[in-house]
Amino acid sequence: MSRVALVTGGTRGIGQAISVTLKAAGYKVAANYAGNEAAAAAFTRETGIRSYKWDVGDHEACARGIAAVEADLGPVDILVNNAGITRDAMLHKMTPQQWREVMSVDLDSMFNMCQPVVNGMRERGFGRIINISSINGQKGQMGQTNYSAAKAGVIGFTRALAQEVAKKGVTVNAIAPGYIDTEMVSAVPPKVLESIIATIPVGRLGTADEIAHCVVFLADDKAGFITGATLTANGAQYITG
Repeated sequence: MSRVALVTGGTRGIGQAISVTLKAAGYKVAANYAGNEAAAAAFTRETGIRSYKWDVGDHEACARGIAAVEADLGPVDILVNNAGITRDAMLHKMTPQQWREVMSVDLDSMFNMCQPVVNGMRERGFGRIINISSINGQKGQMGQTNYSAAKAGVIGFTRALAQEVAKKGVTVNAIAPGYIDTEMVSAVPPKVLESIIATIPVGRLGTADEIAHCVVFLADDKAGFITGATLTANGAQYITG
């Protein structure tokens, strides 16, 4: 029987590539989304992957959404916490709402999504939790104190949970993408984008497919000795020890 994978923010951008690549690898995939119903409907028509709407910043909504996925497809074996937003501003101009929105979606979602599935994974003796962090959670980024703090928190959460569930056959890892060629990055003014690419030693943006293949690698049954790790995929723009 195919394992079930749930991808948050799974109908667009990097999440869409993750969902499609997991399906191609033989998993039964469910894709969560927050609000763009037209995009989600088009995604489901084109890929055959079921999409489910809920707010990952809402604990009760996550519990209900996960229950719906499991009723349709079976217990979640692979959870990919990909959903994330930005609300960029310099700290002296940042509003409490901008701070809270990013923390809710990018960091609170770690608890909201993992807590309802982790007991089942422990009981079954298998699970893969893969959390999407960011290069800016590793090095920080001006104008992104909220986002950088949340994505750094994702890495800390990953390391702690990995230790809690390691003996139960559950791995917990993070991926920290650099600048990826998504709609959001493509919307950056050309001169700014050129300056960003100039700082990437490989000389280009990453692709969503490249991040998706990192996910498939970590999700594999044979990746059981890799846990608590952060896989950087940034073209050598930021090298960690």
